[in-house]
Amino acid sequence: MTYYIAEIDIMPLKELLDPQGKAVNSGLKKLDIQNVEDVRVGKHITLQFNDASNKQEAEEKTELACKKLLANPVIESYQYMVKEVEE
Repeated sequence: MTYYIAEIDIMPLKELLDPQGKAVNSGLKKLDIQNVEDVRVGKHITLQFNDASNKQEAEEKTELACKKLLANPVIESYQYMVKEVEE
């Protein structure tokens, strides 16, 4: 059986403040972890497509999911990689 896995990373746009990243950076300093220039916190999402007939179809479904549901293009950017898995 062949299926496809999409690994998606969604991050806040670099131009925008990232309050969660600032909080993590502050916590790192309290742990005496110094010299961390910047912290950005995002989401990692994995999708498994059992019904995609090829990699291009899985990529098209992934793109649609990102654009319409998973990412907010006003405040987030996304990138993904689709890989084929054979069992």
